[in-house]
Amino acid sequence: QVQLVESGGGLVRAGGSLRLSCAASGSVFSINSMGWFLQAPGKQRELVATITSGGSTVYADSVKGRFTISRDNAKNTVYLEMNNLKPEDTAVYYCAAEVYAFYDYWGQGTQVTVSS
Repeated sequence: QVQLVESGGGLVRAGGSLRLSCAASGSVFSINSMGWFLQAPGKQRELVATITSGGSTVYADSVKGRFTISRDNAKNTVYLEMNNLKPEDTAVYYCAAEVYAFYDYWGQGTQVTVSS
């Protein structure tokens, strides 16, 4: 089992920055990729960024150049640095880990609200 706990969400004005953290515990040795997903009200959950154990990254087009995902394997923590935030980035952000199947472990989510 893997447990994921997110932190770092909050309210920020457009153009501002936030850094989300996701601490993993449990069977962390079994984690392959980790990722961040968002879910806006009334919409489906969508991918924001992913990072493999080797450091390869993938980003959604909407966040390229503004968001950076990174991973500290020694701390079992993944980060999402979010810059130049826009009101449309407002959502609940979830951390996820890929262990046995495609992103089969999820955190509880953290709210990010960007005011205009």
